[in-house]
Amino acid sequence: MSQYLVLGLLAVALVYGVGLYNQLVTVKNAVAKAWANMEVLQKQRHDELPKLVEVCKQYQQFEQTTLQNVIQARALVQTAGQRGDMLALGQAEGALRAGLGRIFAVAEAYPELKANENFMQLQQRISALENGIADRREFYNDAVNINNTQIELFPGSVLAGLFRFGPKPMLEFGAQETADVDMKQLFGR
Repeated sequence: MSQYLVLGLLAVALVYGVGLYNQLVTVKNAVAKAWANMEVLQKQRHDELPKLVEVCKQYQQFEQTTLQNVIQARALVQTAGQRGDMLALGQAEGALRAGLGRIFAVAEAYPELKANENFMQLQQRISALENGIADRREFYNDAVNINNTQIELFPGSVLAGLFRFGPKPMLEFGAQETADVDMKQLFGR
């Protein structure tokens, strides 16, 4: 009788362990999926930004430093994303968003540019992509939070350590990204 009890307990422990392992794999893959979904939108934005810069360049007196800042920030976002460096990505995203905000604010001073159909379409497209990226960042951080919680909870922590499931970094933002917007500076007044 005691042999059956021991075998029964081992079977229950095995089934529980397999279920727990599968749950850890699921949350790990949810993080990867959330990251991939965010990368898709970042790639689309990455492809649209040169078009926006080119339209702005057609207006010779348009602020070149503003355009250069956006181009540099775009490159930093791409590099940080490829490295998976969440801290650098958060900072680069902040610089890119600030640069885009500056482009759109400066465009107010150029009625011909504001009336340009290509500019307006690109502005709307990039704004929509920015909103989508913000949503994907939230999904990514939620998935990371679930993953990190699961690998810290007992008994999942034992299996996580055994099978080398590690914590994932949150996508954090620099002070520039979380600070209040200075509207006077944005509009150059």
